[in-house]
Amino acid sequence: MTPDEYVEAVLDLVERIPPGRVMSYGAVADALAERSGRASARLVGAIMARHGGSVPWHRVVTASGRLPPGHEREARELLRAEGAPLRGAGVDVRAADWSPREGM
Repeated sequence: MTPDEYVEAVLDLVERIPPGRVMSYGAVADALAERSGRASARLVGAIMARHGGSVPWHRVVTASGRLPPGHEREARELLRAEGAPLRGAGVDVRAADWSPREGM
Protein backbone atom coordinates (compact mmCIF):
# COMPACT_ATOMS: atom_id res chain seq x y z
CA MET A 1 0.00 0.00 0.00
CA THR A 2 1.44 3.35 -1.00
CA PRO A 3 1.45 6.30 1.42
CA ASP A 4 -1.42 7.93 -0.49
CA GLU A 5 -3.41 4.70 -0.38
CA TYR A 6 -2.82 4.53 3.38
CA VAL A 7 -4.14 8.06 3.83
CA GLU A 8 -7.26 7.07 1.90
CA ALA A 9 -7.66 3.88 3.95
CA VAL A 10 -7.45 5.84 7.21
CA LEU A 11 -10.00 8.39 6.02
CA ASP A 12 -12.32 5.65 4.70
CA LEU A 13 -12.22 3.86 8.04
CA VAL A 14 -12.86 7.04 10.03
CA GLU A 15 -15.80 7.78 7.74
CA ARG A 16 -17.35 4.44 8.81
CA ILE A 17 -17.29 5.18 12.56
CA PRO A 18 -20.96 5.54 13.54
CA PRO A 19 -22.26 8.70 15.23
CA GLY A 20 -21.74 8.59 19.00
CA ARG A 21 -18.93 6.04 18.75
CA VAL A 22 -15.14 6.50 18.68
CA MET A 23 -11.90 4.77 17.78
CA SER A 24 -8.48 5.57 19.15
CA TYR A 25 -5.62 6.55 16.86
CA GLY A 26 -3.99 3.23 17.73
CA ALA A 27 -7.14 1.24 17.00
CA VAL A 28 -7.36 2.83 13.55
CA ALA A 29 -3.71 1.91 12.92
CA ASP A 30 -4.24 -1.64 14.21
CA ALA A 31 -7.35 -2.15 12.07
CA LEU A 32 -5.33 -1.30 8.95
CA ALA A 33 -2.02 -2.91 9.96
CA GLU A 34 -2.42 -6.25 8.23
CA ARG A 35 -3.21 -4.89 4.79
CA SER A 36 -1.05 -1.75 5.03
CA GLY A 37 2.06 -2.99 6.80
CA ARG A 38 1.85 0.09 9.04
CA ALA A 39 0.80 0.21 12.69
CA SER A 40 1.54 3.71 13.95
CA ALA A 41 -0.94 5.71 16.03
CA ARG A 42 1.27 8.76 15.47
CA LEU A 43 0.99 8.36 11.72
CA VAL A 44 -2.80 8.16 12.00
CA GLY A 45 -2.72 11.33 14.12
CA ALA A 46 -0.62 13.11 11.51
CA ILE A 47 -2.99 12.01 8.75
CA MET A 48 -6.00 13.21 10.74
CA ALA A 49 -4.33 16.56 11.43
CA ARG A 50 -3.48 17.09 7.79
CA HIS A 51 -6.40 15.44 5.94
CA GLY A 52 -9.13 14.74 8.49
CA GLY A 53 -11.33 17.77 7.89
CA SER A 54 -13.49 15.92 5.36
CA VAL A 55 -14.39 13.05 7.71
CA PRO A 56 -15.83 12.88 11.26
CA TRP A 57 -12.44 13.66 12.81
CA HIS A 58 -13.98 14.18 16.25
CA ARG A 59 -14.64 10.42 16.48
CA VAL A 60 -10.91 9.65 16.69
CA VAL A 61 -9.50 10.10 20.19
CA THR A 62 -6.57 8.93 22.28
CA ALA A 63 -6.72 5.52 23.96
CA SER A 64 -7.64 7.26 27.21
CA GLY A 65 -10.48 9.19 25.56
CA ARG A 66 -8.75 12.55 25.26
CA LEU A 67 -10.23 14.63 22.46
CA PRO A 68 -8.23 15.86 19.46
CA PRO A 69 -5.68 18.41 20.72
CA GLY A 70 -6.54 22.00 19.91
CA HIS A 71 -10.10 21.05 18.96
CA GLU A 72 -11.40 19.77 22.28
CA ARG A 73 -14.33 22.18 22.59
CA GLU A 74 -15.65 21.55 19.07
CA ALA A 75 -15.11 17.78 19.33
CA ARG A 76 -16.93 17.69 22.67
CA GLU A 77 -19.91 19.59 21.23
CA LEU A 78 -20.07 17.30 18.18
CA LEU A 79 -19.81 14.14 20.28
CA ARG A 80 -22.40 15.40 22.76
CA ALA A 81 -24.80 16.13 19.88
CA GLU A 82 -24.30 12.55 18.65
CA GLY A 83 -25.06 11.11 22.08
CA ALA A 84 -21.54 9.85 22.80
CA PRO A 85 -20.91 9.03 26.46
CA LEU A 86 -18.64 11.75 27.79
CA ARG A 87 -16.47 11.44 30.87
CA GLY A 88 -14.56 14.31 32.42
CA ALA A 89 -12.74 16.23 29.70
CA GLY A 90 -13.02 13.41 27.18
CA VAL A 91 -15.12 10.50 26.02
CA ASP A 92 -15.86 7.25 27.86
CA VAL A 93 -13.90 4.97 25.54
CA ARG A 94 -15.22 1.74 27.07
CA ALA A 95 -18.81 2.74 26.36
CA ALA A 96 -18.21 4.43 22.98
CA ASP A 97 -15.49 2.21 21.46
CA TRP A 98 -16.25 0.94 17.95
CA SER A 99 -14.54 -1.71 15.89
CA PRO A 100 -14.85 -2.04 12.11
CA ARG A 101 -15.74 -5.68 12.72
CA GLU A 102 -19.06 -4.51 14.17
CA GLY A 103 -20.08 -3.25 10.76
CA MET A 104 -19.49 -6.62 9.07
